[in-house]
Amino acid sequence: MMANRLQLNPANRRRYSGVRQLAVNITRPVGYIRIGNTDMLPLSAVRDLGVYVDADVTMSAHVTTTVRAYFAALRQIPSVRCSLTQDALLTLIRSLVITKLDFCCSALTGVSGLLMQRLQSVLNAAARLVFSARRSEHTTPLLRELHWLKVPERIQYRLCVLTHRCLHGVAPPYLAERYFS
Repeated sequence: MMANRLQLNPANRRRYSGVRQLAVNITRPVGYIRIGNTDMLPLSAVRDLGVYVDADVTMSAHVTTTVRAYFAALRQIPSVRCSLTQDALLTLIRSLVITKLDFCCSALTGVSGLLMQRLQSVLNAAARLVFSARRSEHTTPLLRELHWLKVPERIQYRLCVLTHRCLHGVAPPYLAERYFS
């Protein structure tokens, strides 16, 4: 941290560690680490730029939190659905779910099949909501009609787009220079 001219702000230590204010005269409990003059409890997952990275880098914390947020958004939509046209409903779902699913999806490359299924369940639920389909109805025809890729294909597509942009000089310079020079 010192090499990068960064300092730990003890006033914000709860942001970093989830630890509430510690009394000065209490000795450091087991599991805490000392950074400067501050006792910190290591976290199992941290969030940076909207992506949760867990200690073992399985991305399970990110998938869990995002799936929870997506389903919360999808549960709100039926209450206003009767006053929306099909196009407005589709726009709403794209803005609340699809764009967020695509955000940083390249970080999900190589995640386990179980995590991929959890993300796919959100996409399936969104497609069922658009077409008022039953939960037991198969979603592949619905996804095809909406022109939505399945989650592994979306990740692959986003990586290909990023590579194409790097190769053609449209990507941010730090990516193009690092990986394609």
